[in-house]
Amino acid sequence: MRTRLAVCLAASLLTLSVASSAQGPDSADFHRGGDHARTTTPIKHVVVIFQENVSFDHYFGTYPYAQNMPGEPAFYPAPFTPRVNGFTPQLLSNNPNAANAGNGTGAINPFRLSPAQAATADQDHDYQPEQQAFDNDAMDLFPEYTGSGETLPGATAAEEGNGQVMAYYDGNTVTAMWHYAQHFAMSDNSYGSTFGASTQGAINLISGQTNGISDSIAAGGVEVADGQGGYTLVSDADPTDDVCSTSSGARVHMSGKNIGDLLNAKGITWGFFEGGFDLSTVNANGTTGCKRSTLSTVTQTVKADYIPHHQPFQYYSSTSNPNHVRPTSVAMIGHQGDAANHQYDINDFYAAVEAHNMPAVSFLKAPGYQDGHAGYSDPLDEQAFVTHVINFLQKQPEWRDTAVIIAYDDSDGWYDHQAAPHVNGSQSSQDALTGSGQCNARSTLAGVNSNGQPVQGRCGFGPRLPLLVISPWARQNYVDHALTDQTSITRFIEDNWLNGERLGGGSFDSVSGNINGMFDFYLPFPMNRRLFLSEKTGEPLARNW
Repeated sequence: MRTRLAVCLAASLLTLSVASSAQGPDSADFHRGGDHARTTTPIKHVVVIFQENVSFDHYFGTYPYAQNMPGEPAFYPAPFTPRVNGFTPQLLSNNPNAANAGNGTGAINPFRLSPAQAATADQDHDYQPEQQAFDNDAMDLFPEYTGSGETLPGATAAEEGNGQVMAYYDGNTVTAMWHYAQHFAMSDNSYGSTFGASTQGAINLISGQTNGISDSIAAGGVEVADGQGGYTLVSDADPTDDVCSTSSGARVHMSGKNIGDLLNAKGITWGFFEGGFDLSTVNANGTTGCKRSTLSTVTQTVKADYIPHHQPFQYYSSTSNPNHVRPTSVAMIGHQGDAANHQYDINDFYAAVEAHNMPAVSFLKAPGYQDGHAGYSDPLDEQAFVTHVINFLQKQPEWRDTAVIIAYDDSDGWYDHQAAPHVNGSQSSQDALTGSGQCNARSTLAGVNSNGQPVQGRCGFGPRLPLLVISPWARQNYVDHALTDQTSITRFIEDNWLNGERLGGGSFDSVSGNINGMFDFYLPFPMNRRLFLSEKTGEPLARNW
Protein backbone atom coordinates (compact mmCIF):
# COMPACT_ATOMS: atom_id res chain seq x y z
CA MET A 1 0.00 0.00 0.00
CA ARG A 2 2.79 2.41 0.94
CA THR A 3 4.64 1.57 -2.28
CA ARG A 4 1.54 2.25 -4.37
CA LEU A 5 1.00 5.62 -2.60
CA ALA A 6 4.63 6.56 -3.16
CA VAL A 7 4.42 5.74 -6.85
CA CYS A 8 1.17 7.73 -7.24
CA LEU A 9 2.65 10.71 -5.39
CA ALA A 10 5.79 10.66 -7.53
CA ALA A 11 3.74 10.49 -10.71
CA SER A 12 1.56 13.38 -9.56
CA LEU A 13 4.57 15.55 -8.74
CA LEU A 14 6.15 14.75 -12.11
CA THR A 15 2.96 15.71 -13.91
CA LEU A 16 2.73 18.97 -11.97
CA SER A 17 6.37 19.79 -12.71
CA VAL A 18 6.02 19.17 -16.44
CA ALA A 19 2.79 21.17 -16.65
CA SER A 20 4.31 24.05 -14.70
CA SER A 21 7.47 24.30 -16.76
CA ALA A 22 5.75 23.89 -20.12
CA GLN A 23 2.44 25.69 -19.77
CA GLY A 24 2.15 27.28 -16.33
CA PRO A 25 0.20 25.95 -13.35
CA ASP A 26 -3.48 25.20 -13.92
CA SER A 27 -3.32 27.09 -17.18
CA ALA A 28 -6.52 25.53 -18.55
CA ASP A 29 -8.44 26.87 -15.58
CA PHE A 30 -7.65 30.51 -15.93
CA HIS A 31 -6.66 31.28 -19.54
CA ARG A 32 -10.32 31.91 -20.21
CA GLY A 33 -9.52 34.59 -22.77
CA GLY A 34 -8.63 31.83 -25.22
CA ASP A 35 -4.88 32.45 -25.10
CA HIS A 36 -3.25 29.03 -24.94
CA ALA A 37 -0.04 29.99 -26.77
CA ARG A 38 2.93 27.79 -26.06
CA THR A 39 5.74 29.55 -24.17
CA THR A 40 9.31 28.61 -23.38
CA THR A 41 8.96 29.67 -19.73
CA PRO A 42 6.09 29.39 -17.24
CA ILE A 43 5.24 33.06 -17.95
CA LYS A 44 1.96 33.27 -19.87
CA HIS A 45 1.33 36.99 -19.34
CA VAL A 46 3.85 39.82 -19.33
CA VAL A 47 2.82 43.34 -18.34
CA VAL A 48 5.33 46.10 -19.13
CA ILE A 49 4.73 49.24 -17.08
CA PHE A 50 6.70 51.77 -19.12
CA GLN A 51 7.35 54.91 -17.10
CA GLU A 52 9.10 58.20 -17.79
CA ASN A 53 12.45 59.87 -17.27
CA VAL A 54 14.39 58.35 -14.37
CA SER A 55 18.07 57.43 -14.11
CA PHE A 56 19.08 54.50 -11.93
CA ASP A 57 20.96 56.62 -9.38
CA HIS A 58 18.06 59.09 -9.22
CA TYR A 59 15.89 56.35 -7.65
CA PHE A 60 18.34 53.75 -6.34
CA GLY A 61 21.68 55.52 -5.77
CA THR A 62 21.66 54.84 -2.00
CA TYR A 63 19.68 51.57 -2.05
CA PRO A 64 19.05 49.82 0.33
CA TYR A 65 19.73 52.55 2.92
CA ALA A 66 17.26 55.39 3.47
CA GLN A 67 17.64 58.30 5.89
CA ASN A 68 14.24 57.67 7.55
CA MET A 69 13.64 61.27 8.56
CA PRO A 70 10.73 61.98 10.97
CA GLY A 71 7.30 62.05 9.34
CA GLU A 72 8.41 60.24 6.18
CA PRO A 73 7.46 56.68 5.17
CA ALA A 74 10.13 54.49 6.76
CA PHE A 75 12.21 51.91 4.94
CA TYR A 76 14.49 49.33 6.58
CA PRO A 77 16.22 46.71 4.43
CA ALA A 78 15.84 43.01 5.05
CA PRO A 79 18.91 41.16 6.34
CA PHE A 80 21.40 40.19 3.64
CA THR A 81 19.90 42.60 1.11
CA PRO A 82 22.41 42.80 -1.77
CA ARG A 83 24.09 46.10 -2.55
CA VAL A 84 23.83 47.78 -5.93
CA ASN A 85 26.27 49.68 -8.09
CA GLY A 86 25.16 52.96 -6.58
CA PHE A 87 26.73 55.88 -4.79
CA THR A 88 29.96 55.29 -2.91
CA PRO A 89 30.97 57.64 -0.06
CA GLN A 90 33.45 59.20 -2.50
CA LEU A 91 30.74 59.91 -5.07
CA LEU A 92 28.54 61.50 -2.42
CA SER A 93 31.18 63.73 -0.83
CA ASN A 94 33.75 64.31 -3.58
CA ASN A 95 31.85 63.96 -6.85
CA PRO A 96 33.57 64.75 -10.18
CA ASN A 97 30.67 67.07 -11.06
CA ALA A 98 31.42 69.14 -7.97
CA ALA A 99 35.08 69.36 -8.99
CA ASN A 100 34.46 70.42 -12.60
CA ALA A 101 34.42 74.22 -12.89
CA GLY A 102 32.57 73.88 -16.19
CA ASN A 103 29.41 73.29 -14.14
CA GLY A 104 29.53 76.81 -12.69
CA THR A 105 27.29 77.34 -9.68
CA GLY A 106 25.86 73.87 -10.28
CA ALA A 107 29.16 72.20 -9.38
CA ILE A 108 27.80 70.32 -6.35
CA ASN A 109 27.69 66.82 -4.91
CA PRO A 110 24.62 64.59 -5.18
CA PHE A 111 21.93 65.58 -2.68
CA ARG A 112 18.84 63.88 -1.29
CA LEU A 113 15.29 64.94 -2.09
CA SER A 114 12.59 64.33 0.52
CA PRO A 115 8.92 63.50 -0.15
CA ALA A 116 8.18 67.21 0.31
CA GLN A 117 10.51 67.86 -2.64
CA ALA A 118 8.86 65.42 -5.02
CA ALA A 119 8.03 68.16 -7.56
CA THR A 120 11.19 69.07 -9.46
CA ALA A 121 12.25 70.63 -12.73
CA ASP A 122 12.39 68.62 -15.92
CA GLN A 123 16.02 68.17 -16.96
CA ASP A 124 17.43 68.30 -20.51
CA HIS A 125 17.28 64.80 -21.96
CA ASP A 126 17.96 65.25 -25.64
CA TYR A 127 20.31 63.05 -27.63
CA GLN A 128 23.32 65.38 -27.83
CA PRO A 129 23.22 67.05 -24.37
CA GLU A 130 23.12 63.66 -22.65
CA GLN A 131 26.25 62.61 -24.54
CA GLN A 132 27.94 65.89 -23.65
CA ALA A 133 27.10 65.35 -19.97
CA PHE A 134 28.91 62.01 -20.11
CA ASP A 135 32.05 63.93 -21.19
CA ASN A 136 33.83 60.95 -22.78
CA ASP A 137 32.69 58.79 -19.84
CA ALA A 138 34.11 61.08 -17.15
CA MET A 139 30.45 61.55 -16.08
CA ASP A 140 31.21 65.04 -14.78
CA LEU A 141 29.29 67.64 -16.84
CA PHE A 142 25.67 66.95 -15.95
CA PRO A 143 24.87 70.39 -14.47
CA GLU A 144 26.35 72.18 -17.51
CA TYR A 145 24.62 70.17 -20.22
CA THR A 146 21.46 68.60 -18.78
CA GLY A 147 20.83 70.53 -15.55
CA SER A 148 17.73 72.63 -14.97
CA GLY A 149 16.31 74.13 -11.79
CA GLU A 150 13.12 74.86 -9.93
CA THR A 151 12.22 76.12 -6.47
CA LEU A 152 12.41 73.37 -3.85
CA PRO A 153 11.37 73.66 -0.19
CA GLY A 154 14.48 74.04 1.96
CA ALA A 155 16.90 73.87 -0.97
CA THR A 156 20.06 75.91 -1.53
CA ALA A 157 20.51 78.24 -4.50
CA ALA A 158 22.73 75.66 -6.24
CA GLU A 159 20.10 72.95 -5.73
CA GLU A 160 17.47 75.22 -7.24
CA GLY A 161 19.66 75.93 -10.26
CA ASN A 162 21.28 73.62 -12.78
CA GLY A 163 22.75 71.62 -9.88
CA GLN A 164 19.28 70.14 -9.37
CA VAL A 165 20.26 67.46 -11.88
CA MET A 166 22.43 65.93 -9.12
CA ALA A 167 19.40 65.17 -6.92
CA TYR A 168 18.30 61.69 -5.88
CA TYR A 169 15.49 60.04 -3.90
CA ASP A 170 15.68 57.24 -1.38
CA GLY A 171 13.27 54.69 0.06
CA ASN A 172 11.41 57.34 2.02
CA THR A 173 10.01 58.78 -1.26
CA VAL A 174 10.28 56.01 -3.88
CA THR A 175 9.14 53.66 -1.14
CA ALA A 176 7.14 51.26 -3.30
CA MET A 177 9.99 50.77 -5.76
CA TRP A 178 12.38 49.89 -2.95
CA HIS A 179 9.90 47.43 -1.45
CA TYR A 180 9.38 45.76 -4.83
CA ALA A 181 13.16 45.45 -5.14
CA GLN A 182 13.27 43.84 -1.68
CA HIS A 183 10.64 41.22 -2.42
CA PHE A 184 11.32 40.57 -6.09
CA ALA A 185 14.18 41.30 -8.55
CA MET A 186 15.87 44.38 -9.96
CA SER A 187 18.80 45.17 -12.27
CA ASP A 188 21.58 47.67 -11.71
CA ASN A 189 23.10 47.25 -15.17
CA SER A 190 20.30 48.14 -17.61
CA TYR A 191 20.44 51.03 -20.10
CA GLY A 192 18.48 52.98 -22.65
CA SER A 193 19.19 51.48 -26.06
CA THR A 194 20.29 54.94 -27.22
CA PHE A 195 20.72 58.39 -25.79
CA GLY A 196 17.78 60.74 -26.06
CA ALA A 197 14.20 61.47 -25.20
CA SER A 198 10.85 59.77 -24.68
CA THR A 199 9.91 59.05 -28.28
CA GLN A 200 13.20 57.28 -28.92
CA GLY A 201 12.87 55.20 -25.76
CA ALA A 202 9.30 54.20 -26.59
CA ILE A 203 10.17 53.24 -30.16
CA ASN A 204 13.28 51.35 -29.04
CA LEU A 205 11.13 49.34 -26.64
CA ILE A 206 8.94 47.95 -29.43
CA SER A 207 11.29 47.93 -32.44
CA GLY A 208 14.85 48.55 -31.24
CA GLN A 209 15.18 50.85 -34.23
CA THR A 210 14.90 54.67 -34.39
CA ASN A 211 16.16 54.70 -37.98
CA GLY A 212 13.73 54.49 -40.89
CA ILE A 213 11.67 57.68 -40.80
CA SER A 214 9.38 57.27 -43.80
CA ASP A 215 7.50 60.55 -43.54
CA SER A 216 8.03 63.71 -41.51
CA ILE A 217 6.47 67.13 -41.01
CA ALA A 218 8.35 70.07 -39.46
CA ALA A 219 10.88 67.53 -38.19
CA GLY A 220 14.15 69.27 -39.08
CA GLY A 221 15.26 69.50 -35.46
CA VAL A 222 14.39 65.94 -34.45
CA GLU A 223 15.95 63.89 -37.23
CA VAL A 224 19.49 63.41 -38.48
CA ALA A 225 20.77 62.10 -41.81
CA ASP A 226 21.75 58.46 -41.40
CA GLY A 227 24.52 58.43 -44.03
CA GLN A 228 22.61 56.01 -46.27
CA GLY A 229 20.04 58.38 -47.75
CA GLY A 230 17.57 58.13 -44.88
CA TYR A 231 16.91 59.67 -41.48
CA THR A 232 17.10 58.66 -37.83
CA LEU A 233 14.95 60.08 -35.03
CA VAL A 234 17.00 61.87 -32.34
CA SER A 235 14.32 63.74 -30.35
CA ASP A 236 10.61 63.88 -29.55
CA ALA A 237 8.05 64.02 -32.34
CA ASP A 238 4.37 63.09 -32.47
CA PRO A 239 2.99 60.35 -34.75
CA THR A 240 2.11 61.80 -38.15
CA ASP A 241 -1.51 60.58 -38.30
CA ASP A 242 -2.66 60.50 -34.67
CA VAL A 243 -5.77 62.67 -34.32
CA CYS A 244 -4.32 64.01 -31.06
CA SER A 245 -0.90 64.90 -32.47
CA THR A 246 0.38 68.45 -32.67
CA SER A 247 -0.78 70.50 -35.64
CA SER A 248 2.29 72.72 -35.68
CA GLY A 249 5.21 70.78 -34.21
CA ALA A 250 7.32 67.86 -35.37
CA ARG A 251 5.57 64.71 -36.58
CA VAL A 252 7.09 61.55 -38.04
CA HIS A 253 6.08 58.17 -39.38
CA MET A 254 8.30 55.11 -39.02
CA SER A 255 8.97 52.16 -41.32
CA GLY A 256 10.19 48.69 -40.43
CA LYS A 257 8.81 46.08 -38.05
CA ASN A 258 7.81 46.27 -34.41
CA ILE A 259 7.08 43.56 -31.86
CA GLY A 260 3.35 43.91 -32.55
CA ASP A 261 3.91 42.74 -36.12
CA LEU A 262 5.70 39.60 -34.90
CA LEU A 263 3.01 38.84 -32.32
CA ASN A 264 0.28 39.28 -34.92
CA ALA A 265 2.01 36.88 -37.30
CA LYS A 266 1.89 34.17 -34.61
CA GLY A 267 -1.62 34.98 -33.36
CA ILE A 268 -0.45 36.08 -29.90
CA THR A 269 -2.79 38.43 -28.06
CA TRP A 270 -1.34 41.82 -27.12
CA GLY A 271 -2.17 45.46 -26.53
CA PHE A 272 -0.81 48.91 -25.68
CA PHE A 273 -2.91 50.61 -23.02
CA GLU A 274 -2.42 54.33 -22.38
CA GLY A 275 -4.24 56.76 -20.14
CA GLY A 276 -6.49 59.13 -22.08
CA PHE A 277 -6.67 57.07 -25.28
CA ASP A 278 -10.46 56.72 -25.07
CA LEU A 279 -11.64 60.06 -26.48
CA SER A 280 -15.26 59.47 -25.42
CA THR A 281 -14.53 59.52 -21.70
CA VAL A 282 -15.24 62.70 -19.73
CA ASN A 283 -13.00 63.37 -16.73
CA ALA A 284 -14.24 64.72 -13.41
CA ASN A 285 -12.97 68.18 -14.39
CA GLY A 286 -15.12 68.13 -17.56
CA THR A 287 -12.29 67.56 -20.02
CA THR A 288 -12.72 65.05 -22.82
CA GLY A 289 -11.37 64.05 -26.23
CA CYS A 290 -7.70 64.76 -26.85
CA LYS A 291 -7.85 67.41 -24.11
CA ARG A 292 -8.64 65.03 -21.26
CA SER A 293 -6.43 66.16 -18.40
CA THR A 294 -5.79 65.71 -14.69
CA LEU A 295 -4.37 67.98 -12.00
CA SER A 296 -1.46 66.62 -9.98
CA THR A 297 -1.88 67.76 -6.41
CA VAL A 298 1.88 67.26 -5.97
CA THR A 299 3.21 69.30 -8.89
CA GLN A 300 0.07 71.50 -9.12
CA THR A 301 0.24 70.99 -12.87
CA VAL A 302 -2.68 70.10 -15.16
CA LYS A 303 -1.39 67.61 -17.73
CA ALA A 304 -3.02 65.87 -20.66
CA ASP A 305 -3.78 62.23 -19.87
CA TYR A 306 -2.83 61.10 -23.38
CA ILE A 307 0.56 62.13 -24.77
CA PRO A 308 0.91 61.11 -28.44
CA HIS A 309 4.70 60.83 -28.52
CA HIS A 310 4.55 58.26 -25.70
CA GLN A 311 2.53 55.83 -27.86
CA PRO A 312 5.06 54.01 -30.05
CA PHE A 313 2.71 51.76 -32.02
CA GLN A 314 1.01 54.86 -33.48
CA TYR A 315 4.13 55.53 -35.59
CA TYR A 316 3.64 52.36 -37.68
CA SER A 317 0.88 51.84 -40.25
CA SER A 318 0.51 48.17 -39.35
CA THR A 319 -0.20 48.79 -35.65
CA SER A 320 -1.71 52.27 -35.46
CA ASN A 321 -5.19 53.34 -34.48
CA PRO A 322 -4.98 57.01 -35.53
CA ASN A 323 -8.60 57.88 -34.76
CA HIS A 324 -8.62 56.05 -31.41
CA VAL A 325 -11.43 53.73 -32.49
CA ARG A 326 -12.83 51.79 -29.56
CA PRO A 327 -12.72 47.97 -29.34
CA THR A 328 -15.99 46.38 -30.40
CA SER A 329 -16.20 44.49 -27.10
CA VAL A 330 -14.15 43.61 -24.04
CA ALA A 331 -13.84 40.10 -25.45
CA MET A 332 -11.99 41.48 -28.49
CA ILE A 333 -9.34 43.35 -26.50
CA GLY A 334 -5.94 41.99 -27.46
CA HIS A 335 -7.23 40.06 -30.46
CA GLN A 336 -6.68 40.62 -34.16
CA GLY A 337 -9.36 41.69 -36.60
CA ASP A 338 -10.82 44.44 -34.45
CA ALA A 339 -10.94 48.11 -35.39
CA ALA A 340 -8.97 49.16 -32.30
CA ASN A 341 -5.92 47.38 -33.78
CA HIS A 342 -4.45 46.56 -30.32
CA GLN A 343 -4.40 50.22 -29.15
CA TYR A 344 -6.48 50.96 -26.06
CA ASP A 345 -7.14 53.13 -23.03
CA ILE A 346 -5.66 52.12 -19.68
CA ASN A 347 -9.18 51.40 -18.40
CA ASP A 348 -9.54 48.77 -21.10
CA PHE A 349 -6.72 46.81 -19.49
CA TYR A 350 -8.58 46.54 -16.20
CA ALA A 351 -11.77 45.56 -18.02
CA ALA A 352 -10.04 42.83 -20.02
CA VAL A 353 -8.29 41.35 -16.99
CA GLU A 354 -11.50 41.33 -14.93
CA ALA A 355 -13.19 39.50 -17.82
CA HIS A 356 -10.34 36.93 -17.80
CA ASN A 357 -9.37 38.12 -21.27
CA MET A 358 -5.89 39.23 -20.27
CA PRO A 359 -3.61 39.58 -23.32
CA ALA A 360 -0.41 37.58 -23.37
CA VAL A 361 1.60 40.80 -23.79
CA SER A 362 0.44 44.13 -22.38
CA PHE A 363 2.21 47.49 -22.42
CA LEU A 364 0.85 50.02 -19.91
CA LYS A 365 1.34 53.79 -20.04
CA ALA A 366 0.02 55.86 -17.15
CA PRO A 367 -2.02 59.04 -17.59
CA GLY A 368 0.43 61.91 -17.94
CA TYR A 369 0.30 63.12 -14.35
CA GLN A 370 1.22 59.62 -13.11
CA ASP A 371 3.99 58.65 -15.54
CA GLY A 372 6.85 59.95 -13.37
CA HIS A 373 8.11 62.59 -15.83
CA ALA A 374 9.67 65.45 -13.85
CA GLY A 375 8.07 68.84 -14.39
CA TYR A 376 4.46 67.66 -14.63
CA SER A 377 4.59 64.34 -12.75
CA ASP A 378 6.55 63.07 -9.77
CA PRO A 379 7.49 59.92 -7.80
CA LEU A 380 4.44 60.08 -5.52
CA ASP A 381 1.87 60.23 -8.34
CA GLU A 382 3.84 57.56 -10.19
CA GLN A 383 3.83 55.35 -7.09
CA ALA A 384 0.04 55.56 -6.88
CA PHE A 385 -0.29 54.27 -10.44
CA VAL A 386 2.25 51.46 -10.19
CA THR A 387 0.97 50.12 -6.87
CA HIS A 388 -2.62 50.27 -8.09
CA VAL A 389 -1.76 48.15 -11.14
CA ILE A 390 0.25 45.58 -9.22
CA ASN A 391 -2.22 45.35 -6.32
CA PHE A 392 -4.96 44.74 -8.89
CA LEU A 393 -3.02 42.05 -10.75
CA GLN A 394 -2.07 40.19 -7.58
CA LYS A 395 -5.75 39.61 -6.84
CA GLN A 396 -6.29 37.82 -10.15
CA PRO A 397 -5.95 34.06 -10.73
CA GLU A 398 -3.67 34.88 -13.69
CA TRP A 399 -1.11 36.26 -11.24
CA ARG A 400 0.39 32.78 -10.93
CA ASP A 401 1.90 32.99 -14.41
CA THR A 402 2.31 36.75 -14.80
CA ALA A 403 5.48 38.86 -14.89
CA VAL A 404 5.29 42.62 -14.40
CA ILE A 405 8.28 44.51 -15.76
CA ILE A 406 8.79 48.12 -14.62
CA ALA A 407 10.99 50.00 -17.07
CA TYR A 408 11.67 53.57 -18.20
CA ASP A 409 11.93 55.39 -21.52
CA ASP A 410 14.88 57.66 -20.71
CA SER A 411 16.85 59.17 -17.82
CA ASP A 412 15.51 62.75 -18.08
CA GLY A 413 19.17 63.78 -17.95
CA TRP A 414 19.36 63.05 -14.20
CA TYR A 415 22.86 62.29 -12.96
CA ASP A 416 24.01 58.68 -12.93
CA HIS A 417 27.61 57.81 -12.18
CA GLN A 418 27.86 54.71 -14.39
CA ALA A 419 29.02 55.19 -17.98
CA ALA A 420 27.19 53.04 -20.50
CA PRO A 421 28.96 50.38 -22.60
CA HIS A 422 29.72 51.59 -26.13
CA VAL A 423 27.65 49.05 -28.04
CA ASN A 424 26.59 50.99 -31.13
CA GLY A 425 28.54 53.81 -32.74
CA SER A 426 27.51 56.89 -34.64
CA GLN A 427 29.17 59.81 -36.40
CA SER A 428 26.64 62.56 -37.00
CA SER A 429 26.22 66.26 -36.33
CA GLN A 430 24.32 65.39 -33.16
CA ASP A 431 26.91 63.05 -31.63
CA ALA A 432 29.31 64.12 -28.90
CA LEU A 433 30.06 61.15 -26.64
CA THR A 434 33.74 60.71 -27.52
CA GLY A 435 34.31 64.02 -29.31
CA SER A 436 32.55 66.48 -31.57
CA GLY A 437 30.50 64.48 -34.07
CA GLN A 438 31.74 61.22 -32.58
CA CYS A 439 30.29 58.28 -30.69
CA ASN A 440 32.91 55.60 -31.03
CA ALA A 441 31.82 52.02 -30.31
CA ARG A 442 32.70 48.46 -31.15
CA SER A 443 30.31 48.34 -34.12
CA THR A 444 27.52 50.20 -35.90
CA LEU A 445 24.16 48.56 -36.59
CA ALA A 446 22.37 48.68 -39.92
CA GLY A 447 19.23 50.65 -40.66
CA VAL A 448 15.76 49.73 -41.89
CA ASN A 449 16.37 50.43 -45.58
CA SER A 450 20.17 50.59 -45.69
CA ASN A 451 20.83 47.24 -47.39
CA GLY A 452 22.71 46.05 -44.36
CA GLN A 453 24.93 49.13 -44.20
CA PRO A 454 25.53 50.98 -40.90
CA VAL A 455 23.46 54.07 -40.15
CA GLN A 456 24.10 57.09 -37.94
CA GLY A 457 22.12 58.71 -35.13
CA ARG A 458 21.81 55.70 -32.79
CA CYS A 459 24.64 56.17 -30.29
CA GLY A 460 24.17 53.62 -27.54
CA PHE A 461 23.81 52.27 -25.05
CA GLY A 462 22.45 55.42 -23.41
CA PRO A 463 22.03 56.29 -19.71
CA ARG A 464 21.44 53.66 -17.04
CA LEU A 465 17.78 53.16 -16.11
CA PRO A 466 15.85 51.25 -13.42
CA LEU A 467 14.49 47.81 -14.31
CA LEU A 468 12.40 45.65 -11.98
CA VAL A 469 10.58 42.32 -12.36
CA ILE A 470 7.63 41.57 -10.07
CA SER A 471 6.32 38.03 -10.40
CA PRO A 472 5.78 34.82 -8.43
CA TRP A 473 8.60 33.51 -10.63
CA ALA A 474 10.98 36.40 -9.89
CA ARG A 475 13.98 35.86 -7.67
CA GLN A 476 13.51 37.32 -4.21
CA ASN A 477 15.55 40.29 -2.95
CA TYR A 478 17.83 39.86 -5.93
CA VAL A 479 20.01 42.28 -7.89
CA ASP A 480 20.90 41.22 -11.42
CA HIS A 481 24.17 42.54 -12.87
CA ALA A 482 23.77 41.16 -16.40
CA LEU A 483 24.07 43.80 -19.13
CA THR A 484 20.64 44.63 -20.60
CA ASP A 485 18.89 47.45 -22.43
CA GLN A 486 15.33 48.40 -23.36
CA THR A 487 15.18 45.80 -26.11
CA SER A 488 16.02 43.06 -23.62
CA ILE A 489 12.31 43.27 -22.79
CA THR A 490 11.54 42.82 -26.48
CA ARG A 491 13.93 39.87 -26.55
CA PHE A 492 12.16 38.22 -23.61
CA ILE A 493 8.87 38.44 -25.51
CA GLU A 494 10.51 37.07 -28.67
CA ASP A 495 12.15 34.20 -26.80
CA ASN A 496 9.07 33.32 -24.75
CA TRP A 497 6.39 33.41 -27.45
CA LEU A 498 8.16 33.59 -30.82
CA ASN A 499 10.86 30.90 -30.66
CA GLY A 500 13.60 33.54 -30.60
CA GLU A 501 12.54 35.31 -33.80
CA ARG A 502 14.20 38.74 -34.10
CA LEU A 503 12.95 41.92 -35.73
CA GLY A 504 15.91 42.28 -38.08
CA GLY A 505 16.67 45.51 -39.92
CA GLY A 506 19.40 46.50 -37.46
CA SER A 507 17.24 46.27 -34.34
CA PHE A 508 19.04 46.37 -31.01
CA ASP A 509 17.30 43.09 -30.12
CA SER A 510 20.07 41.33 -32.05
CA VAL A 511 22.70 42.51 -29.53
CA SER A 512 20.65 42.83 -26.33
CA GLY A 513 21.23 40.77 -23.21
CA ASN A 514 18.42 38.80 -21.61
CA ILE A 515 16.55 39.30 -18.35
CA ASN A 516 16.10 35.61 -17.51
CA GLY A 517 18.54 35.89 -14.63
CA MET A 518 15.90 37.87 -12.74
CA PHE A 519 13.65 34.80 -12.69
CA ASP A 520 13.89 31.39 -11.06
CA PHE A 521 12.34 29.01 -13.58
CA TYR A 522 13.83 25.94 -11.91
CA LEU A 523 11.06 25.85 -9.33
CA PRO A 524 8.55 23.05 -10.02
CA PHE A 525 5.84 25.61 -9.32
CA PRO A 526 6.06 29.21 -8.08
CA MET A 527 5.72 30.45 -4.55
CA ASN A 528 2.48 32.44 -4.65
CA ARG A 529 4.29 35.59 -3.51
CA ARG A 530 2.28 38.78 -3.40
CA LEU A 531 3.11 42.17 -1.93
CA PHE A 532 0.29 44.65 -1.46
CA LEU A 533 1.49 48.23 -0.97
CA SER A 534 -0.22 51.45 0.01
CA GLU A 535 -0.98 53.55 -3.05
CA LYS A 536 -0.34 56.66 -0.96
CA THR A 537 2.86 55.84 0.93
CA GLY A 538 4.28 52.79 -0.84
CA GLU A 539 4.53 50.94 2.47
CA PRO A 540 3.32 47.34 2.89
CA LEU A 541 -0.32 47.09 3.86
CA ALA A 542 -1.20 45.50 7.16
CA ARG A 543 -2.66 42.48 5.39
CA ASN A 544 -0.40 40.82 2.85
CA TRP A 545 -1.16 37.33 1.59
